[in-house]
Amino acid sequence: MENIILVIHLILALSLIGVVLLQRSEGGGLGMGGGGGGGVMSGRSAANALGRLTWIFAIGFIITSISLTVLAARNAAGDSVIERLGADAPAVETTVPVASDVLTPPAAAVEAPLTPPASTDVPAPATVPSPSQ
Repeated sequence: MENIILVIHLILALSLIGVVLLQRSEGGGLGMGGGGGGGVMSGRSAANALGRLTWIFAIGFIITSISLTVLAARNAAGDSVIERLGADAPAVETTVPVASDVLTPPAAAVEAPLTPPASTDVPAPATVPSPSQ
């Protein structure tokens, strides 16, 4: 039932978009609009037909929107998503590191220095001339 109403809802939405785009703009901002008079469908009768069709599609769209909302509310569970997650989720144990483990360097030999030895193979950095010249 829900799928049928959803398909009708989507068809109505696309039809409503199409009918609105077919209508003549009143402001004339796009430079488009109705041409000359005469013929079977004059400008005024076409505007009346498209206006009525727009109202029919809009009313159908609103009715299907409300019915989809009612169906979704009827099928919804009584508890919230967080309550459903809390009931089914297993307890997770986390270990928090102690501050003394994080802030102290790793254990090393007593004779080993805390800083790495300086390498003598690396050339000295080049000096940059000052811009005052």
